[in-house]
Amino acid sequence: MTHVVTESCIKCRYTDCVDVCPVDCFREGPNFLVIDPDECIDCAVCIPECPVNAILAEEDVAADQQAFVEINAELAKKWPSITRMKPHFPDADQWVDVKNKLQYLER
Repeated sequence: MTHVVTESCIKCRYTDCVDVCPVDCFREGPNFLVIDPDECIDCAVCIPECPVNAILAEEDVAADQQAFVEINAELAKKWPSITRMKPHFPDADQWVDVKNKLQYLER
């Protein structure tokens, strides 16, 4: 089992989770983070660090977010590793409560 970054992260991309990951399994895209399922050890230390509750255990991903299981796996193979927290986007707080953000995902 692995953890999955879901839609809430799009256009927010807070990186608090990255600092606590013991195996550096996060990958960074233009406006989203993903977890490499081949690297994740299912430790769950990243979950409470996410200020937008975007990280879930795979078995807890809601039906309307299931596409993100595959999105994480696909993009983890393309995007570079991120191992340190970075400043969040200046408008990140404005995107926190926005729903249906998949259309804004930059690959």
